[in-house]
Amino acid sequence: MSKQSWKPGNMLYPLPVVMVSCKDRNDKPNIITLAWAGTICSDPPMVSISIRPERYSHDIIERSGEFVINLVTEKLTFACDWCGVRSGRDYDKFKETMLSPYTSEFMDTPAIDQSPVNIYCKTKKIERLGSHDMYIAEVVGVTVDESYMDENGKFDLNSTGLVTYSHGEYYSLGEKKGKFGYSVQKKQKN
Repeated sequence: MSKQSWKPGNMLYPLPVVMVSCKDRNDKPNIITLAWAGTICSDPPMVSISIRPERYSHDIIERSGEFVINLVTEKLTFACDWCGVRSGRDYDKFKETMLSPYTSEFMDTPAIDQSPVNIYCKTKKIERLGSHDMYIAEVVGVTVDESYMDENGKFDLNSTGLVTYSHGEYYSLGEKKGKFGYSVQKKQKN
């Protein structure tokens, strides 16, 4: 095998692509598309998002200290991309994309109703890292679309049609290849 050496860069792909909703001081909601979002702790549940300081939503989230991570499905990909290339300074993104705001009991910042999972977050710490500021946040609640609940009351996240982002392109999640621990699971005898 032959390899090329490149300068340092972020090649950790694919990533979840998410639409993060927020609300400014005048109660105007906005949506920012991000691929730099992730889980950082399970107890307490915490996530991080990273935003360039020049982005419109940066100051909104900085002031309010809260935001909602909305997972993106195949049906939401066009709206997701549109929200990533247009600024909330110039557009009402909920109106332009025909997305509906959803207000939960967790906070006044609206989620995106069409998203199958909404993760409500309160900022605990901000790390100034260079090109991006990272918002470390505690998850204060989650809402899920009931239409993805199975007959046993279990939420079937994998049936929602989630989308990932890889090096400038969007991809649908593919075929299941196994489950956690399958490599060491004992084979059952027939």
